[in-house]
Amino acid sequence: MKILLVAVNAKYIHSNLGIYSLKAYAGQQMDRCRSRQATIELAEYTINHQMEVCLQDIYRRRPDVIGFSCYIWNIATIRALAADLRKVLPGIPIWLGGPEVSFDAEKVLRENPSVTGVMKGEGEETFAQLARHYVDDLTDMSDIAGLTYRNPDGTLTDTGIRPVMDLNRIPFSYHTVALKDLEHRIIYYESSRGCPFSCSYCLSSIDRQVRFRDLGLVREELRYFLDAGVPQVKFVDRTFNCRKSHAMAIWKFIQEHDNGITNFHFEIAADLLDEEEMDLLAKMRPGLVQLEIGVQTTNVRTLVAIRRKTDLEEIQRITARINRGRNVHQHLDLIAGLPHEDLDSFRRSFNDVYAMEPEQLQLGFLKVLKGSFMEEMAGSYGLAYSSLPPYEVLSTRWLSYDGILELKEVEDMVEVYYNSRQFTCTLKAFENEFASPYSMFYFMGEYYRRRGLAGISHNRIARYEILFDIIRERLTPCGGQEEAARPEGTAGLGLETYRDLLMTDLYLRENVKSRPVFARDPAASKAKIKDFFIKEGKSPQYLTDYKGYDSRQISKMAHVEAMADGTLVLFDYRNRDPLTYNARACVIDMDDNG
Repeated sequence: MKILLVAVNAKYIHSNLGIYSLKAYAGQQMDRCRSRQATIELAEYTINHQMEVCLQDIYRRRPDVIGFSCYIWNIATIRALAADLRKVLPGIPIWLGGPEVSFDAEKVLRENPSVTGVMKGEGEETFAQLARHYVDDLTDMSDIAGLTYRNPDGTLTDTGIRPVMDLNRIPFSYHTVALKDLEHRIIYYESSRGCPFSCSYCLSSIDRQVRFRDLGLVREELRYFLDAGVPQVKFVDRTFNCRKSHAMAIWKFIQEHDNGITNFHFEIAADLLDEEEMDLLAKMRPGLVQLEIGVQTTNVRTLVAIRRKTDLEEIQRITARINRGRNVHQHLDLIAGLPHEDLDSFRRSFNDVYAMEPEQLQLGFLKVLKGSFMEEMAGSYGLAYSSLPPYEVLSTRWLSYDGILELKEVEDMVEVYYNSRQFTCTLKAFENEFASPYSMFYFMGEYYRRRGLAGISHNRIARYEILFDIIRERLTPCGGQEEAARPEGTAGLGLETYRDLLMTDLYLRENVKSRPVFARDPAASKAKIKDFFIKEGKSPQYLTDYKGYDSRQISKMAHVEAMADGTLVLFDYRNRDPLTYNARACVIDMDDNG
């Protein structure tokens, strides 16, 4: 007997903790019950795979039972796969599970005749019993809680919802999968389930029974990741710090056992952090911890409507405190399309969150999830959303589709120019040319749309060249002037200063070989730069980590760029900022250098 659990992930770097956990628990239970020999296999694809390739691979595995893990990003692919699998593997039971099918299972079965049944809600115990049903043929499906399935006569049976389980009963999921198979992918891990909050747009609000995994197990399992040197472990706990003692114990453990490699990502409620927790976070190695903080909106009326308990002033204070430590990456979230938030309100929310200076600012759009309170309120809110997954907002009583399109343009610019962290110096100056940061990104998005640049995959150098042209247009709205005669912007900076800033941003990240078209001709400063690398002088004070290398080798591992006033800036790639990974940059004093 072979049971195949299938995941269709959004990206290659993702992994699917859900199917690993199902396999680990079911395998343990069947061993204890001395079930007949059975194999539970895993198959992972992405939504970017050709469906025919997935179909062929599943067919060649010759499973006896197939189970799919269903989410908003993969349900369309899975529906099509299930329909085709029914044709090439007739008679094989096909089961669906996951949040996208748990809340309207009967409708799913009526619309997908190729599907045998749906596993609803928390899946480990349900799947284990279902597996035993197929392997040993001892359990009647009607006795398995948490199922909706199709009978031979076409009628449907629903066995209700299974009570939630003790997380400590679930064995460590990653003993069922080789870590070498997850190389270059994110490792997901959970130390708790459920959420104490009741945000109207989130399915976690349905399960308010927060359960925690025993800290002894958590420490043992985290040590496994640390010993293996995995790059990143992302906790999927909905509000990781909802119990202080639990969060503190885990943070202390990863600090004390830091391997210098592994990074840990946590989704937290920032306004729950107290001084003791922030003191501990301040002691972490730069880059050891990432914090994701869902602000969502700064409109107080909207916060009330979505049932979100948030102290905005406290979030501002705490994020500023964390930023001062320069050791913790902060990722702040906003959601567009929430009730009572019109375009002006969202612009204010954006500017408020931008002022908190996160490393990442995620501008997301409301997804009207099945089973959520937001779905119930859609009529009252005039909430129109896509008929197909991911059920994204199209308009509300407060926000038109035109407004959504404007926000989409801003989202693209934020993702390319802010979240990439490749333009930090330039954006910091350029935002002063506008009334607000939102206005800057709107101007950039409009430029892309007018020039037909949106929706194109531009390379990195092209992004710099486009931004230079955007800046030039902002500084010279009338056009037609010679560069030397163009006026300075409202921030008091001229085009040559922005040229310097862009070149600084470019070389902070890497010693690129290609140079943008706006870069100055290096010939004018070639002799001075060569002089710096060749003369021994005092150059070791700048290049402290290059002993044993000759000047030619050093010139490949470090870069010197001449600025508008003739100043030389050294970019030292062997000494990088541990949080941003930018090269150390310093001005060269050629007089002292000889």
